[in-house]
Amino acid sequence: MAKQSFYHFLGCIIPHRYPSVESAAKLVFKDIGVGLLDMEGATCCPAPGVFGSFDRVTWATFAARNLTIAEAGGHPITTGCNGCFASLWDANHEMKHDDELRDAVNENLAEIDREFKGTTEVWHYVDALYSKVGLEKIRKRVTNPLTGVRMALHPGCHWMRPKNIKKKDDSDRPHIFRDLCETSGAEYVPYKDELICCGAGGAVRTADVKLALEFTKQKFDSLLDAGGADIIVTPCPFCELQLDMGQVEIQKHFEAEYHFDVMHVVELLALAFGHKPDEFGLATHLQYMQRKSAPNWERLGIEAKI
Repeated sequence: MAKQSFYHFLGCIIPHRYPSVESAAKLVFKDIGVGLLDMEGATCCPAPGVFGSFDRVTWATFAARNLTIAEAGGHPITTGCNGCFASLWDANHEMKHDDELRDAVNENLAEIDREFKGTTEVWHYVDALYSKVGLEKIRKRVTNPLTGVRMALHPGCHWMRPKNIKKKDDSDRPHIFRDLCETSGAEYVPYKDELICCGAGGAVRTADVKLALEFTKQKFDSLLDAGGADIIVTPCPFCELQLDMGQVEIQKHFEAEYHFDVMHVVELLALAFGHKPDEFGLATHLQYMQRKSAPNWERLGIEAKI
């Protein structure tokens, strides 16, 4: 086993929509000598903006059950999804500071012979790589720097908010995600709407997909106003879905056409570490499947075929 290991919480969207993120994460963490352990029996996080809005105790009970898996194994959790991170981190934090909530949750968990003890930690990939591994170690592993590649970022909403509680970064002027992505050698492209929601969160995509796409389209137009970019990088698979598949949906709903390549930060790092797209299935992203077209990755020095 690696000297440092995390339980790997996949959530729902990574295995069901973007398995390339799981594959890339395993490559990246292995390359830097950090173990990712399977969380046998893990379930949905559950989604914080949906479950948490209807019933706090039920939401916290589901999250706590996942947390007890890590508590029993003695390793912290890491996840590559902003929503999963928010749900697990928030539940962990709230139950450590709210005796009434913890007691209600443990009363539920007792029915399946489990107990939340508050002995584990939850880390986002970004935070784990930045704080627990360190940028210098990551830079040393880069063998294929993406020099000359213009890279726009979409940090998403949940992993660093609320900033006064999570204290991961300044959500108004974030730098941790940017610093991590820049280890790839790609050139950061700032744009006005970098920090707005992708449009999918809070069940907006489920309730009104056209409204959700208006947010996405605004981000794309803002990026074009800034001169465009070769890739958009995000730390969240749900944001990745909205920015990736959303381009196909925008074409349908608004008759506007965009062709941005979108990838998760661990997919970006896997490329920078010298891995080929076929090693982790980068060409399986949804917009390529829907458009039945090959990714336009020549500018990244990548040859890819579907």
